[in-house]
Amino acid sequence: MSITATELKMNLGKYLLLAATEDVYITRNGRTVAKLTSPYQNKIDTVNSLFGSVPATVTLDEMQEERINSI
Repeated sequence: MSITATELKMNLGKYLLLAATEDVYITRNGRTVAKLTSPYQNKIDTVNSLFGSVPATVTLDEMQEERINSI
């Protein structure tokens, strides 16, 4: 979604909520100057790309324990 800087100023709360689900590009004078995005989105994309690569028999706790022990 692309919005103007003025629109962002007038409806910041709305766009903060929207940024949780999609990127919001902010424009000024017709040029994109910023991108509002979720800090968790890259993690979600990574997890989605790995879906199916971990056996269903492994629990989250086991994976976390293995990660901690490998450090």
